[in-house]
Order: sequence, then structure tokens, then C-alpha cells
Amino acid sequence: MKALSESHYWATNKKKSKETDQLSPFKVLVRKEVSDHVHSWRFILLLALVLLTFFASLYISMSNIRASFSNVNDPDHAFLYLKLLSATDGSMPPFHILMSFLAPLLGITMGFDAINSEQNSGSLTRLLAQPVYRDNILLAKFYSAMLIIATLFISLTLLMIGGGLFFTGVRIESQEFLRIIGFSVLTIVYVGFYLSLSIMLSVAFRHASTSALTALGIWLFFTVFYPILVNLAIRAFLPDAAYLTQGEKLAYNELIMDIMRVAPGQLYSDGATTMLMPSIRSLGPMSMEQLSGAIPSPLPLRESLIIVWPQLTGLLAGSIAFFALSYYLFMRREIRS
Repeated sequence: MKALSESHYWATNKKKSKETDQLSPFKVLVRKEVSDHVHSWRFILLLALVLLTFFASLYISMSNIRASFSNVNDPDHAFLYLKLLSATDGSMPPFHILMSFLAPLLGITMGFDAINSEQNSGSLTRLLAQPVYRDNILLAKFYSAMLIIATLFISLTLLMIGGGLFFTGVRIESQEFLRIIGFSVLTIVYVGFYLSLSIMLSVAFRHASTSALTALGIWLFFTVFYPILVNLAIRAFLPDAAYLTQGEKLAYNELIMDIMRVAPGQLYSDGATTMLMPSIRSLGPMSMEQLSGAIPSPLPLRESLIIVWPQLTGLLAGSIAFFALSYYLFMRREIRS
């Protein structure tokens, strides 16, 4: 019996050591980064702000959901769960508008000191002295942050659906569920865009304060100053609208919308509005001939996805471009103790 117990003990320890040896350096780095994010005070404070915004928007939507549901003039009045994310009484903006401001802050907060803080503290040099590839470090920084962000927004989505089911007793339709999931995916990609930007800046700049201020400056420029500059440019260079034909007005309005969509916030707002409001048929200007005879009714999910697809691919392309640039800079960077 003693021999059997000893053999069982050694077999168990051997199995545990084998599992530990099979744990790749990438998984170890991901676990470490997730733990650092979850236990950091700045992430906890920003998470509390996002949760407070979510519950405040949900409370206001619940308070006005009866009036929104009974408004037959609204083509989207039958989509109860979409109204929970888009309805408001005017006291505060709806949730998707607030997320266009909070999501960049979440991405910047989780990535502005991803590389430079570890290099300044000397931990990056000790980490690279181990059998760990450089690309594993950068991938672990991005993957762990995106894992936390995806978990957060998927949990908020399920919490919103559960709260709506508990308080209203109305069963959610499959189209509503898929639209809400699409909105969550769009929000995750939007946060990932600013996360890639902040990681790239953390590689490019030596100090964390410089990368944080640069990322915040880029966000403020596209959020506040870029629309102002576009309006000033329109007044200075485009002719007076009173002397234009209808076709020229449509062409100029389409040009203006294309210029405005350079801003990531505009792409996110267009995509979120289309996913949460099925009655939206176009994101660009339309002529009277196109509007004549059109019945205000919700679009199928497939057609809404076709409208949103350029916005989603634009945010994805920007995220991939910034991450590729940070990868290039980090692989060519000389790191010394």
C-alpha cells in the first residue's frame, strides 16, 4: 500500500510538472498582464465610471420605455431591447453616445504605458533575458487588454438583456439579440483602435506621460477640433449652397461626410446608430426621388450589416495598422539595462 501511495504521489507530481512545462511563455505573460490590469486603480476607477454610465442610461431608458414602446409613429418602437440602449428623456445622452467618449479613454488607459513603463523600471530587460520572444511580449499586452475589454462589454450586454427580461417580462427577439451583439463587437473594435494607438505611442516614446498626453491629444483633436476645422474649411473653399443644383448639393454633402468619417468617433457613431436603430436606411445624403415612396420600416439585419461594414472595416484597418507599426518599432528597438 505504501509503495502504491508513493507511486501515485510521484505520478501526480510528474503530471503537474508536465502541465507547468507545457504552459507557454505567451500564456504566462497574458496571465500576468490580466492580473496587473484587474488590480490597477486606474482600471478600477474607469470600470466604475463605465458601469455607472451603463446603469444610469439603463435606468433612464427603463423609465421612458413605456412611452417609447407605445409611440406608433416611431418605426423602431417594437424593438424594446434596442430602446434600452438608445432611448433617452433628454436628461443625458443615450448609452452609445456616451460610449463614443468613454471607450477611447478605456483603450488609452490600458495601453499608454504598456512598454515604456517596464523599460524605465528595468523589468523589460530582465524579461528579455529569459527565453521569451519580443513579439510574445507585445502580443500579450494587446491580447490581455482586449480579453478584459471583450469580457466587460459582453457581460454588460448580457446584464442589460437580463435586466430587461426581469423588469419587462418581454422575450427578446433573435434580431434584437444579434443587433446588440453587433453593437458590442463594434464597441470592442473601437476600444481596440485606441488601444493599438496607445501601445504604439508607448513604444515610440520613452516616458509614459508623453505617450498618455499624445494619445489624449489625438483623441481630443478628432473629437472636438476636427469637426470645427472641417466646418471652417467648408465655409472657406466650397461655394454657397444657394447657387448649387440638387445634384451638386448631394455631391458636396457626400464629400463632407467622407471627410468627417476620417475621425474614428464618427465611424463608431454611424455604426452604433445603424445597429441600434433598424429604421436607418442610409448614412449619407439622399435625394427627394430616393425618399419618395419610401415606407418608414425597419431594415433586416443583413442590410444593416451591409451599411455598417465600411465603418467596421475602417476601425479594424486602423487598429491593425497601429499595431503593425508598434510591432515594427518594438522589434527594431535597442533595449539596454
